[in-house]
Amino acid sequence: MSLSIWLGALEQGLLWGAMVLGVYMTFRVLDFPDLTIDGAFTLGAAVAAKYILAGYDPWLVLLLAVLCGALAGLVTGLLHTHLKVAPLLSGILTMIALYSINLRIMGQANLSLLRVKTIFTWVKGIPALGPYGPLLVGLIVVALVLILLYIFLETELGMSIRATGNNEHMVRSLGINTSTMKLVGLAIANALVALSGGLVAQYQGFADIGMGIGMIVAGLAAVIIGEALVGAHTLVRALLAAVTGSIIYRVVISLVLQLGMPPTDLKLLTSLIVVIAMAFPLLRHRLGLRALRLRSEQDAAAGQRKQNF
Repeated sequence: MSLSIWLGALEQGLLWGAMVLGVYMTFRVLDFPDLTIDGAFTLGAAVAAKYILAGYDPWLVLLLAVLCGALAGLVTGLLHTHLKVAPLLSGILTMIALYSINLRIMGQANLSLLRVKTIFTWVKGIPALGPYGPLLVGLIVVALVLILLYIFLETELGMSIRATGNNEHMVRSLGINTSTMKLVGLAIANALVALSGGLVAQYQGFADIGMGIGMIVAGLAAVIIGEALVGAHTLVRALLAAVTGSIIYRVVISLVLQLGMPPTDLKLLTSLIVVIAMAFPLLRHRLGLRALRLRSEQDAAAGQRKQNF
């Protein structure tokens, strides 16, 4: 792989990092299987593209994308907490509704940003940065999101959200409104996903109605890969693991494409990566138990030989 391909994979990993952190919020912090993420990613891209084409500042549209993503998360949360819809079904309903909403926003299935000013056209125009401008944008955005998310999750509200995902019944017995915690957590998670969608749309130069399909699986793959390699024993390590997993996932995708895999098989590859990553801790545990059993048998055999002598 050439330097440009490695650089591109690193840029994509960072830009998709906010989406992976959103998946971490729902699946790990809230223990909520939220399929809204597929629609929220496209929503962020659609809002960003639409308003950039309307002449708005490319940085300002990211804020609009974040607000729209938060609203999508609130809808899913309200369906679950107030209408008592199952978590999985509430996410599916919102995701389906967002498909039509995204089409309404865009007005068509695809919007091109190739001839308009975006964050990345502006950064690439700075001679001092050269080809590393998009990488710098990704680093700044991910670092800011990581710091803010860590600070929030360490507050009283953030720890209440984490406790809700860990043991909802215990938290409710302490007088904490778990419904509110879920609403806040889902809003933040989908806001991060929409932020990533807005960044990716500007990076790729287009917004497409199908660009969010499979985001939940890709995000889950990144989270699992990161946790397997970095660990998740502390909050800091868990957040860093999510971003690390996002980068590694994009590097693997780029490497496989360079080896000749058709792009149409990427969804299959993503599913396989998730299966392998989920099976890795179990295999490691079983191998560890087998090694421990073998060692104990060897020690017992050595002890028996000593007794015979």
